[in-house]
Amino acid sequence: MNTAAHKLALALVVFGLPGTAFAQTGPTEQEENTRDGGSRSRVVDINPYIEARQVLTTELEPGSDTVTYTGLAVGVDATVANRYSSGSIGVRYERRIGWEDGSLDGDTISGIARGSLALVPNVLTIEAGGLASRTRVEGDGNTSIGGFGTTDGGTSQIYSAYAGPSVRTTAGPLQVEGHYRFGYTRVETPDALVLAPNTAPIDVFDDSTTHSAQARVGVAPRTVLPVGLSVGGGWNEQNISNLDQRVSDRYARADVTVPVTPTLALVGGVGYEDVEISSRDAVRDEDGIPIIGSDGRYVTDSSGPRRIAYQTDGLIWDAGVMWRPSTRTSLEARVGRRYGSSTYYGTFAYAPSERTSINISAYDSVNGFGGALMNRLSSLPTQFDALRNPITGDIGGCVAALEGGNCIGSGLGSIRSSVFRNRGIAGSYSRQFGRTSFGFGAGYDNRKYIGAPGTVLASANGVVDENVWLAAYASTQLDRQSSLTANGSVNWMNSGFDDSGTAVGYSASLAYFRNLMGGLSATAAVGLDGISRPDLNDFMAASALVGLRYSFRPTRGD
Repeated sequence: MNTAAHKLALALVVFGLPGTAFAQTGPTEQEENTRDGGSRSRVVDINPYIEARQVLTTELEPGSDTVTYTGLAVGVDATVANRYSSGSIGVRYERRIGWEDGSLDGDTISGIARGSLALVPNVLTIEAGGLASRTRVEGDGNTSIGGFGTTDGGTSQIYSAYAGPSVRTTAGPLQVEGHYRFGYTRVETPDALVLAPNTAPIDVFDDSTTHSAQARVGVAPRTVLPVGLSVGGGWNEQNISNLDQRVSDRYARADVTVPVTPTLALVGGVGYEDVEISSRDAVRDEDGIPIIGSDGRYVTDSSGPRRIAYQTDGLIWDAGVMWRPSTRTSLEARVGRRYGSSTYYGTFAYAPSERTSINISAYDSVNGFGGALMNRLSSLPTQFDALRNPITGDIGGCVAALEGGNCIGSGLGSIRSSVFRNRGIAGSYSRQFGRTSFGFGAGYDNRKYIGAPGTVLASANGVVDENVWLAAYASTQLDRQSSLTANGSVNWMNSGFDDSGTAVGYSASLAYFRNLMGGLSATAAVGLDGISRPDLNDFMAASALVGLRYSFRPTRGD
């Protein structure tokens, strides 16, 4: 399953889709402009390229090994925007050829995409997105943002994609909308994991499918009534291959919007929800020991009964405020009860100018790894530049964009297979002025795992993983022929599966680009990657790169 052909086929699924996803709070300003035939100009920018580079990596801790490899890559960066479609993609395939034992031989596919296509203007839109990324996996299951120039086996390839239609229309005073998304996520098993002493191997997430649907019909305030009213419902189902885990969540609710001022409204809703999480146990040997397959994951006892890990049904409610003083500022914050306990969530978006953007979101959901990653992908804007580690070529934790939440850091976290209650907050800031652009994202992610009694997942029930992450980027055009970029990320990871304390993973890089002639350019870069672990040796590696890229003549339109 780790062949280049398999990876390429999976990447074609990930990136061969049109895409964008809806926000729970309704269409973005960009989507409104698109549907209403706003002032957006037609933009087509397609830039395919080939690249050859030489990389040297030296391990600084705990050893002193030095490896070199040659990288041969082909890729494409593209942006499309017009009245009825919008999307961005950055995808790359690289073959690495090592010069000595322990080098990073093999192939890697990395990329990120999101976009939308209006099949029926102002009514029906097809939305989708995808991600292929390589990430470092620790022995407790947590992952670190960014690529690592390591020679151990603790890296994994992640693929995720989603697609589905969105409908928005009117019937007299009624506003009608519906959304459906289908998602697929796969994680390749790391070759090896560095485990702390007396630590059991983790059950690494394999793959999952996600179905998510929402529908709503209502009237706006001051049309039929002084207040706005709506009724709707939703369905979320996730099927995880590990131990046949399943999340089933169905709800129906009614909402009211009470205007207080032209820019401020009180909002609230009440409804009914039925949530069930279940799984099967692993196959056990004669001594009752769970059997682990050749892929390092538990073998599912498909003939055994389905065990309930979590079940709740009954009243749900929330109340809050909605503040939209202008098209550049919006705030929605709610507090209520869901999943049998208190819940808090909301969003804030502020764009003081066309070159500055601030976005914050607080979230609370029940998810598996695939569902959480799909949610982060769907919050990305449709117009962005993919940010890559110049040494490894891997996708980083954020994209360069001036609208929407532009980071996916909170979607990675741990790659354990268990379902979890996922709560946290994420924010991003982007700024562009003159020839310089920069931005950063930060967040906190809390995952409380849910496991069925009497199964191998029972030991995970109630255990909490915490992840604080920070990612930053900056780019400046030095002159007409050269530019400079910098990227960095830090993860503070604290797993409840051991008492060792907080691990810190980090990655930083600096790259210089120079146009030589025509489409030919040269790159020189340096990078530093590492992980600090309380019960294990710290790891640190420094890398340097020189390379050449030929960009075929891009297609542009305006």
